[in-house]
Amino acid sequence: MDFTLNDEQRQLQQLARDFTRKEIIPIASEYDQKEELPWQVVEKAFEVGLLNPSIPEHAGGLGLGMFDECLIGEEIAYGCMGIYTVLMASELGIAPILIGGTEEQHRRFLTPLTEKAGLAAFALSEPNNGSDAAAMGTTAVLDGDEWVINGTKMWISNGGLAEVTVVFATTDKQGGHKATVALVVPKDAPGFSYNKIKHKLGQRASLTSELVFENVRVPRENQLGGLGDGFKIAMKTLDKTRIPVAAGSVGIARRAMEESIKYAKDRAAFGRPIAEFQAIQFKLAEMAIGIETGRLMYQKAAWLVDQGQPHGFESAIAKAYCSEMAFNAANEGIQIHGGYGYVAEYPVEKLLRDVKLNMIYEGTNEIQRVVISRNLLK
Repeated sequence: MDFTLNDEQRQLQQLARDFTRKEIIPIASEYDQKEELPWQVVEKAFEVGLLNPSIPEHAGGLGLGMFDECLIGEEIAYGCMGIYTVLMASELGIAPILIGGTEEQHRRFLTPLTEKAGLAAFALSEPNNGSDAAAMGTTAVLDGDEWVINGTKMWISNGGLAEVTVVFATTDKQGGHKATVALVVPKDAPGFSYNKIKHKLGQRASLTSELVFENVRVPRENQLGGLGDGFKIAMKTLDKTRIPVAAGSVGIARRAMEESIKYAKDRAAFGRPIAEFQAIQFKLAEMAIGIETGRLMYQKAAWLVDQGQPHGFESAIAKAYCSEMAFNAANEGIQIHGGYGYVAEYPVEKLLRDVKLNMIYEGTNEIQRVVISRNLLK
């Protein structure tokens, strides 16, 4: 086993680290409070090559693998998980096109995202359907050479702002997952609208939307894979994209630890810095244990993806472990900061609010445990 990053990976990691410190950390609190997506960060990420890096070379992109994508993700989430979600959710929207699409579809849908700053989105969840993905109510009816989509999607990151959205729908509500289809819908499709979801607990710098489809027509050539492949494409996508959530969680935990170390060295109690008290030292030690363990797990899962090997078991472990570890790290970071940790003067309260979503989206951690246990028992 060799854990050494090559020269290109070190440069990529440093690029993302510098970008985060220059472009994200200074504005993260402002956009969290405004509940706005900082589009200028998306444009700057595009300029330096950190936006949509998984688009393959044959479609004009960099073609970076999952491991490299996660190196970027840990660094950006260190600055703001909400802003990272904007970039990560675009990769989530790209993934089903790569999994289920032809090379011609790759070029048609993804090449424009290499020519100017633009995002993709993934629309699976619905108001009454989250973890039970096969029970979707959004319908797609074939009318000649066009699919006609009707229904509502909920909790969609980048929803309505994305240039392309992969929408999962059913052709028969009684048909279960075998009746699902994956369709690429352009932003300007007639009948396609969105409503921004406001007052979120955290990750407020990302756009989360309700999508509404009223007789939205897309050509049949916008279908990914065959009829009935939608559910399979969605699950294969989530198996992969849970790993960047784990990487982002490690970034949050690292930020919580480093902010706590800095504060503990500066804050004095009973005549000495609180960093000298074993109670504080043990909290920091637990953070470090979690960070190092979590990073190894997400890197293993990412490596398996890049090797073309089965990775669902590992990605589920990485996502569940890292998100819960990071939540605990942020919680302990608040405890170390005391009363100051409870207000926005220090960043640790935002870390806790932001990372809570990592335990919910891209498959709740309860669903991760279903995936893990099924692998154990099959």
